[in-house]
Amino acid sequence: MSLYILDTDHVSLFNGEHPLVTQRINMMDQNSLATTIITVQESVVGRLAQIKRAKSETALLWAYRDFLNTVMYFCTIKVLPFDQAAYQHYHTLRQQKIRIGTMDLRISAIALSQPGTVVTRNQRDFGRVPSLSLVDWSQE
Repeated sequence: MSLYILDTDHVSLFNGEHPLVTQRINMMDQNSLATTIITVQESVVGRLAQIKRAKSETALLWAYRDFLNTVMYFCTIKVLPFDQAAYQHYHTLRQQKIRIGTMDLRISAIALSQPGTVVTRNQRDFGRVPSLSLVDWSQE
């Protein structure tokens, strides 16, 4: 069975009920879906920033609602760790001087260590990683 690893953008699209992404994820065997601890980190940091920026009662209530929904979502999907095997791939990619963001490089390393296909719209950056399998479920 193939493993599909949702990047942060696809987690956000799914939680925002993007029609194509939602349809595709709902069709999948849940055992073939995962995300990474990096995506959890990025999502939580984003939600905490949203809470910090909230200037009104309504904004603060919505920010905490979104934060709770994010936390609850990550209780429903397998979260892949950044472990020793992932670190070894990360170290190798850094030595190869792959020019993408640190978090994307870490997600790539996790996907290479599993192995799995990264589900992302960010084909430009992830496409720079040798041997990384990619798919975009936001497009027909």
